[in-house]
Amino acid sequence: MNRVSTFDDWIGMLDEWRRDIGLDRELVDRFMPGYRFEAKYGELPTPEIYFGDFKGDRRWERVREIPDQRMRDAVLNMVVYQGDTEFASNEQQRFLVNNAPSEYDLASLVRIMVEETRHGYQMCHLMVEHFGSEGKIEAQKMLERRAFGKKNRLLNAFNEDVTHWLDFFAYTNFMDRDGKFQLTMLSHSSFAPLASSMGPMLREEAFHMGTGITGLRRIAKAGVIPVEIQQKYYNKWISGSLDLFGTDHSGSAQWAYTWGIKGRVDEDKAGDAADKEHLNERARRQFYDEVAATVARVNEVNAAETAFYVPDMRFNRMIGEFAGQRYSVDGRKLSEAEWETYARGVLPNAADDATLKEFFKDPNWIAPKGKLA
Repeated sequence: MNRVSTFDDWIGMLDEWRRDIGLDRELVDRFMPGYRFEAKYGELPTPEIYFGDFKGDRRWERVREIPDQRMRDAVLNMVVYQGDTEFASNEQQRFLVNNAPSEYDLASLVRIMVEETRHGYQMCHLMVEHFGSEGKIEAQKMLERRAFGKKNRLLNAFNEDVTHWLDFFAYTNFMDRDGKFQLTMLSHSSFAPLASSMGPMLREEAFHMGTGITGLRRIAKAGVIPVEIQQKYYNKWISGSLDLFGTDHSGSAQWAYTWGIKGRVDEDKAGDAADKEHLNERARRQFYDEVAATVARVNEVNAAETAFYVPDMRFNRMIGEFAGQRYSVDGRKLSEAEWETYARGVLPNAADDATLKEFFKDPNWIAPKGKLA
């Protein structure tokens, strides 16, 4: 049943969703008194489209200005997928409000959950205000899907619970970093309301990634949890994040670029002609290099002799050229039988989570904020 006629109707549904995941008003007021959700639209560097077939035209302010129905569908699809990940991440992290290692960490978590909710709010504002009845239906569905229970969020990586804080810090460093890449690519969009949504979202996303890398460094600095266990959560979310860039040789990525809907990460600086056949591969490689830099930052403060590493790009992939193929973290091809044994040593399992519960009883399992030098 369609319950959304106006954006106020949708906001009523948002309150129901917040209660369902535990992001209640009392918790928000405790750390962010007076906060109110709002749609934010930043200024664009230029009113013109600067890549693709419509280069030089003015960006489209309204859906009816988009020249082709296929293009309108593609824009809505991107808004839907982006919004779905924002709500899903909060659902994945809903347990963590009950077991934060410190008041500082709880405050950071609440801010992240509030801002991710605002990002979903922003995408639904676009849907309801610009995409007519279809957009209203999609905005409603955004609050009806769940990463838990039904586990029907649109991307598989967003249907998995984040149940403890090591998992959370790895998630926010790697998955939210993928989010930064996706938002940056959309910031170049020919659809002006979508592009102008990205600036405020990117500024908020920076805090989320900062929380992630700082948390990983604090755990490594403490030297209580063995590196081998920590590394498993790196492997889990790095490989999952690589999948989020989509298939290799993607036809939809080529069309999105041709229509000016989604650019390269550095579209405003690249200067060269785009290789449209390999757009997803290029973004994935750039992400991989940035991830490697963050892992190097963790090693700078690592108290153990064992260093952290970035797994091979082919490891544990579910999407793309290497989907379903078996590779070790250092790029060796494995048989299916070898993989069954090998995976238990490099990816987290129930036994690891049980072991971590014991480490979390030690108040020194994570270094205090500001003690990383």
